[in-house]
Amino acid sequence: MSGFVLTRPAELDLDQIKSYLIEKAGAKATPSVFKDIRSGLILVGSEPGVRHVREDLTDQPLKFWHVYSYLIVYDPETKPVQIIRILHGMRDVADILN
Repeated sequence: MSGFVLTRPAELDLDQIKSYLIEKAGAKATPSVFKDIRSGLILVGSEPGVRHVREDLTDQPLKFWHVYSYLIVYDPETKPVQIIRILHGMRDVADILN
């Protein structure tokens, strides 16, 4: 069993990230970035309690882990860990989450 599960919005985020990366960085760079994002997902799934709380972004009991410019937003209390969103840090993360 996986240590994490993606919500539908998180799945859509990954689709958008992939499309953006292919367009801007090319198909060769995309697998490397996705490998690192997947590593981040596995990490938060296996060790959900040791990541960051961001009270400046949400008052929800969510935690955050960054991979490059992306924030993995997740609920550390769920089993398996629920990945809420995967957002670029330049987006209005607080507005999206609240």
